[in-house]
Amino acid sequence: MTKLTSVFFTLLIICGLQLNAKEGMWIPMLLKQLNESEMQSMGLELSAQDIYSINQSSLKDAIVKFGGGCTGEIISSQGLLLTNHHCGYGQIQSHSSLKNDYLQNGFWAMSKKEELPNPGLTATFIVRMEDVTQKVTHGAVDGVFGSEREKIMAENMIKIIADATKDNHYEAEIKAFYNGNKYYLIVKEIFKDVRLVGAPPSSIGKFGFDTDNWMWPRHTGDFSMFRIYADKNNKPAEYSKNNVPYEPKHHLPISMKGTKPDDFSMVFGFPARTESYLPQTAVQYTVEKLNPARISMRDLSLKVLAEEMDADRKVNIQYASKQSRISNAWKKWIGQNKGLINMDAVEKKGEFEKEFIRSAQNAGKADYAAIPQLYNELYADYSPLDFARSMLIEYYHYGPELFKFAAGFKALLQEDLNDEEKKELQERLREKTTAHFKDYNIHVDRKLFEILTPKYLADLESPEIPVELKNHLNSDRAGEQLYAQTLFADEAKLKAFLDDFSSEDKDALRNDPAILLASDITGTYTQTVKPAYDSLAAVIDSVNKEYMTAIMQLMSNKKQYYPDANFTLRLSYGKVEGYEPKDGMVYKHYTTIDGIMEKMDTATKEFDVPKKLVHLYKAKDYGRYADENGDLIVCFTASNHTSGGNSGSPAINGKGELVGLNFDRTWESTMSDIMYDPTICRNIMVDIRYVLFITDKFAGADHLIKEMTLAN
Repeated sequence: MTKLTSVFFTLLIICGLQLNAKEGMWIPMLLKQLNESEMQSMGLELSAQDIYSINQSSLKDAIVKFGGGCTGEIISSQGLLLTNHHCGYGQIQSHSSLKNDYLQNGFWAMSKKEELPNPGLTATFIVRMEDVTQKVTHGAVDGVFGSEREKIMAENMIKIIADATKDNHYEAEIKAFYNGNKYYLIVKEIFKDVRLVGAPPSSIGKFGFDTDNWMWPRHTGDFSMFRIYADKNNKPAEYSKNNVPYEPKHHLPISMKGTKPDDFSMVFGFPARTESYLPQTAVQYTVEKLNPARISMRDLSLKVLAEEMDADRKVNIQYASKQSRISNAWKKWIGQNKGLINMDAVEKKGEFEKEFIRSAQNAGKADYAAIPQLYNELYADYSPLDFARSMLIEYYHYGPELFKFAAGFKALLQEDLNDEEKKELQERLREKTTAHFKDYNIHVDRKLFEILTPKYLADLESPEIPVELKNHLNSDRAGEQLYAQTLFADEAKLKAFLDDFSSEDKDALRNDPAILLASDITGTYTQTVKPAYDSLAAVIDSVNKEYMTAIMQLMSNKKQYYPDANFTLRLSYGKVEGYEPKDGMVYKHYTTIDGIMEKMDTATKEFDVPKKLVHLYKAKDYGRYADENGDLIVCFTASNHTSGGNSGSPAINGKGELVGLNFDRTWESTMSDIMYDPTICRNIMVDIRYVLFITDKFAGADHLIKEMTLAN
């Protein structure tokens, strides 16, 4: 095993020297070996150690994983954190009400005392990364397979993590890279007191809304600001009024010069998931079946939400964050399918596999040559199971909220709770109930149930269909009856039930229609899909590992071989540049405030423009944030390879200065999670000077500007 690991790493280095720099999400600790020389030839003025170091402050010390799904960066010595508006959207929404609608009007704390706490929100720094492949696989020698191998590796990981976190306040995890060929220990420092500092109104932070989402040209000021707080020793602590602003090891200086074509650009953050090495059969399944079905489900739910949110301002506030989560992936999948089809991705994957087979046969590697056919056989059984699982996610997690909410109360049915445990559980469920109904409307949820349930059942094959759910739907008044009879659609009724709950009430809870249907939905999946899905997924994972090794050995001059994104700290780099997506269509690399005014339509939510911004535009009152030509740049594009999770990532120039805030990809680029095309794949960033302009001239929060380090 040690020998195999060494061979794999050697191949990685060899292949890394032959790469197209614009594709790839690179492990920071390997930049010296793989990327430094090429990056410097493109305009980087820093060393790899300036970017990632465990012995001195470096760029990595200014990068955080923001919450569970985004990136943020530190932009002052007082812990000021910058991320996207859509990343902070849930927090902005949670603080909003009809009286204080921060989504519509924006929010700016004019002093630290006004900054708003956000329970559960975290900011995670990476302390260090370490290759622990040999330690993880120790004892899992050749001939040890399956569950026995997994058990040995799991035990090794527990020990490695325990050693890394002994006698310190850090947390740690071990992640697999290169489809399980490498393992890295990631030691983290997690801060739990993160407060909202500022956010523009949605008419700026989400300008263009769904119409412009994933599109270029873009004119969205997609940013928000938070602040990390620590205890008096600058260590992580739960929220307390006694906490103080965190003092970072490094914060990003801000460039006031902007960008120009061919400038070096890098994005540093936490990309979530890519699937660059999917076999042809998996890409075909995604394009032809999976994506169309997911898009169709979300078409229906978005139609319901649009109607209800437009009709009621309170509903609009309640469902704004939910609608955004649903629509984001929906539009991405539409663009991804278009891109993959236009690029002939299925055919190109097939051509690659044919060449792979020829290379394997020429090298006398019959086991490698058999891998593509093995994938075909495995996916014939796996795809239907994955489809059923994906449809469950669409319905149960993104459809009507009733079932998932009700299922959380099954904990009350436990038989072994003592009085104290029961009291604590009831209190947690009361808090959960209050939080749930704050952003819940029974009429909206019932409409989602009525429109999505028939679609969900129609997409499934027997025996995957939940029988009780199907039988319930046979009634003409299925939705009306369900929501009238269940405890879980009425806040007052549910709280009263919780207050008086005793063991005699367990039958009533167990027989609540929402509980019964939730158990039917999840239980049917658990019995008919999950065992076979898990088994086949494990087999495919092992084949993926072998396929990755084989590609590296046989195709070292064919394609770039970086590890797929797995929500760990990565760096991508390229150039500031526009693109030509179609014949006769040429996009320049930037947009200006002129485009906001050209798109302005005050009759629509999507393209409304605040009056103050119009006033600043007419007066050309851009202050020091205009470029050398007097224009106010809003957004720009570059050829940095990004993915979900890179939202909020800093765009950094060759000097290590912040020039922009990554928030999106172009629609043509959404396929890059599966197949990257360097001619058209572009990431979209807010120009940092527009962020400062909105903060200063629009919001009047110049005290925040004074915290920052501005570089001329």
